[in-house]
Amino acid sequence: MLSYQHGFHAGNLADVQKHALLATMLDYLTRKDKPLSYIETHAGRALYDLAGSQAQKTGEAAQGIEKVADWFKPSHPYARARKAIAETHTRNIYPGSPAIAQALLRDTDQLHLAELHPTEFAELKANTAASPSFAGLHIKQQDGIQFAQSICPPEPKRGLMLIDPSYEIKSDFETLPSTIYKLHRKWNVGIIALWYPILKNGTHLPLVEGMKYANFPGCLHTEVRFKPAQKGHGMHGSGMFIINAPYGLAEEAARLTGLFNRL
Repeated sequence: MLSYQHGFHAGNLADVQKHALLATMLDYLTRKDKPLSYIETHAGRALYDLAGSQAQKTGEAAQGIEKVADWFKPSHPYARARKAIAETHTRNIYPGSPAIAQALLRDTDQLHLAELHPTEFAELKANTAASPSFAGLHIKQQDGIQFAQSICPPEPKRGLMLIDPSYEIKSDFETLPSTIYKLHRKWNVGIIALWYPILKNGTHLPLVEGMKYANFPGCLHTEVRFKPAQKGHGMHGSGMFIINAPYGLAEEAARLTGLFNRL
């Protein structure tokens, strides 16, 4: 069983990039009065205590969202989602991507979450139940990629999938491009967002080259760089490929890149 737990890293600068773009996409999709499907392959536990022992041990949130919260006006969907979670729980609770989706989606939408790790899965069920009720919530303890392959194309077909692995399985960097190619062929109208770490040793480069080689239509590729949260950490940046990127997302990605460049 893989051992990665996101509680040590919640609210770090990679989360800031990923969650700001995710919230922007969900905000765009919910402007239309049409239902949508949100799919997440590696959901984690959804809520993270930034005052807890895991977050305090690494200090990544202190160098992340706690440092750059003023990048986002109260009207920004990322800030709105964080405010909604704080009102339901406490200000120390940071929302992972499932909680951001639950905060921004509507009762007419479908929310499909997969998490394989038994402890994280149990926490995911408890934490999503503790948030405001959501009739379209579906949670499975299953391998995320297998889950994605089984559910595509979803109903409704309009929607977004976030693929956000821990990359503990190093072969993911080589196999994910072909996996995403197959998913896109099954669900060519869906937005498919892939997050990946930028690593000092270059382990991520086969993924980047594979995604570029696939030449997905309407694909936005964005990367940001930052100093490692601690000495010896291998991650010094965060990247995303977003297939069928919605209108306006490139501008938000460029804004974030500019802000990261000034850190």
